[in-house]
Amino acid sequence: MLSRIAESLFWIGRYVERADDTARLLDVHVQILLEDPWAEEDLACRSLLSVMDRPAPPDHVEVGREHVLDVLGYDRFSPSSIAGALVAARENARRAREIVSTELWECLNASWNQLPSQMRPARPHDYFTWVRERAAIVAGIVESTTSRDETWHFLVLGRAIERADMTARLLTTRALLGSAGPGWSTLLRSCGAHEAFLRTYRGTASDERAAGFLLLDRLFPRSIVYALNEAEASLTALEPVADRAGIDDARRHIGHVRSNLEYRPLLEVLDDLPREMELVQRACSAASDAIRARYFPSGAELTWVGEAL
Repeated sequence: MLSRIAESLFWIGRYVERADDTARLLDVHVQILLEDPWAEEDLACRSLLSVMDRPAPPDHVEVGREHVLDVLGYDRFSPSSIAGALVAARENARRAREIVSTELWECLNASWNQLPSQMRPARPHDYFTWVRERAAIVAGIVESTTSRDETWHFLVLGRAIERADMTARLLTTRALLGSAGPGWSTLLRSCGAHEAFLRTYRGTASDERAAGFLLLDRLFPRSIVYALNEAEASLTALEPVADRAGIDDARRHIGHVRSNLEYRPLLEVLDDLPREMELVQRACSAASDAIRARYFPSGAELTWVGEAL
């Protein structure tokens, strides 16, 4: 497979997942601000922008949810916003048109065409719901129509790395905002994990177990450990036979942070959750850089398409 095609597949997986997860995070954020009249909107919005690595206005300028929605929701020119991620996913699919299935291309192209115009949607929740539905359709098409070859592994690799990174960001918002932030039940619902969590723990649910479920559960697809395991599995499958006796840099970064989470007491991880989640984000970024160096050495001219958070 040509490196430019592999790179485009990797970033399709990342960008679609980024749009999905950003929609989930913003939906929680907006809901809290609407329901809690005592919420410190400026502080909450600045914290969210910080978690998402986006610059905030100067301190003397009050930041509200409209600004956050513009920056993280509707900006078509920023790959860290929902609209920008969907635009970039479609552009990558266009570059890999000879490999991407017709169904996947039509889905991404239709999503691009249906993006809101310059006017903001009247109901952000409806926009977030639409984004999540489009991402689910993309995931279904990939799972049901793609052979489990290099094409599938690059798509899944991008999705898994982005999912681990974004789930870490979601948990960071809870840690930084404390009681003013989303509760664990709200975070579970935003990840589609609430019912799976209740079935797993039945009548013994607790905040500690909810945190552990999103961090460490080996069976739930949106937990950090599950996503890291999925990324490792795809990297292993992509390794040439001659190289399988060693561990490449990307697998080393992912395996190290996964082991650091899995083989320590949960309470020890929760005691300093922001720092632990920062380590996950750094590992995902380092793994992405290592993947780029190994598989996409000619991708320098495409950095605007493959720009990370």
